[in-house]
Amino acid sequence: MAKIHIRGKDLMKMGYPEGPVIGLCINLIPKHYKRHTQEQVDELLRSILANPSDYAEDAVLGRIVEALVQPEKQGPVLIDLMPKAKTYPVFGAEKIEAGAIQQMETAMRLPVTHAGALMPDAHQGYGLPIGGVLATENAVIPYGVGMDIGCRMCMTIYPVEPQALEAKRSMFKKLLLENTRFGFGTFEKPMDDAIFERPEFKEVPKLRSLKSKAWEQIGSSGSGNHFVEFGIVEIMDEHNEFNLPLGKYLGLMSHSGSRGLGATLAQYYTKLAMETCNLPKQAQHLAWLGLDTEAGQEYWVAMNLAGDYASACHHQIHHRMAKSLGEKALAIVENHHNFAWKETLADGKEYIVHRKGATPAGKGVLGVIPGSMTAPAFIVRGKGFEDSLNSASHGAGRQMSRRQALEAVTKSELDKHLRTHGVELLGGGLDEAPFAYKNIHQVMAAQESLVETIGTFHPKIVRMEGE
Repeated sequence: MAKIHIRGKDLMKMGYPEGPVIGLCINLIPKHYKRHTQEQVDELLRSILANPSDYAEDAVLGRIVEALVQPEKQGPVLIDLMPKAKTYPVFGAEKIEAGAIQQMETAMRLPVTHAGALMPDAHQGYGLPIGGVLATENAVIPYGVGMDIGCRMCMTIYPVEPQALEAKRSMFKKLLLENTRFGFGTFEKPMDDAIFERPEFKEVPKLRSLKSKAWEQIGSSGSGNHFVEFGIVEIMDEHNEFNLPLGKYLGLMSHSGSRGLGATLAQYYTKLAMETCNLPKQAQHLAWLGLDTEAGQEYWVAMNLAGDYASACHHQIHHRMAKSLGEKALAIVENHHNFAWKETLADGKEYIVHRKGATPAGKGVLGVIPGSMTAPAFIVRGKGFEDSLNSASHGAGRQMSRRQALEAVTKSELDKHLRTHGVELLGGGLDEAPFAYKNIHQVMAAQESLVETIGTFHPKIVRMEGE
């Protein structure tokens, strides 16, 4: 295979800024992606730039994303961490890697930290670990929210017999291909949405320049672990909030976030936070913005808009599909993760609760916790467990990085595994193989005190980025 060539001037033509990120691309990509073609590498580099949130948690590519949000200089005054981390509960500790624990320990030493918790799907990321929950006083941490602001799950249950998935498999595959777009893909004629009438697009300077891009990408999904899939829903709780009889139904489930809008906001405000909140190196991605500052208020408004935009994208996906199916929904369940909420905790005071890859699980709150493309998702009802800060996992959680999965998994192994579970994959890659994820049943067992199961969703036709 021909040698990979990456030049600084070519990277800058793509849009990469001058600085350390150029050197990282030149040094890391040829070393770790030497089995790829030049065309594949160029496409990867463009994808990182366009959708950095999809690669932020990757062991190798995450370093490039990190450099994209690094400030050119730090403020002169160093903010000391607390000498000792506050105590916090860890759910499913035996399956959580040391790096995630270490990151959470650092977060619990921030002077603005009130409380925290680590979910059973936790794994190492940047700043707050994925699966980390952190309550702070009057401070919001952009990287505690994450790169893909408002990433969320959405599930629709239809009044269709699940046997239709096999009987009309070609039709359902066609529906997925026609009504979804991933990564760089967008609809030729995007659907309009009320989100674009929001005054925030005029009131927040950074949002003004992002409105046209957001309009282009509305209704589409990111790359990485984002998906839209048909499967079989089984309702198992006769007292379910949907008033549905026990049994099986056709379901559609989607996972995606705020696309380029959220990623750009995350980069911009993380850099701003790091320039004004100078923390020790191990904690620099936990830099915060005070909610009593103009920048903090700006981010808060922008974050909430990005979350609503992510919701609008999902609603458009499910609207397109329902229209094509000619069916009305029996029920819809959705929930954010990668977000921050103002919540009153046990002491009666209001805090900013960051859930980076964690599902809200207040008492009676509904949500969806996915497994993998061959493992079930769980429709859950929160129990309002105070020690977890009313939170649960947002999925199974990775046990292999993307690079590790690419090196360890073969296409034939993946294809065999998919056939065994009766799942058909449209697009996708080896980095998202089910083997890269923890056992969802073990994860759910570790959080029985946090949520109760209403039903399950078993994927059958999965659509992800790629041909």
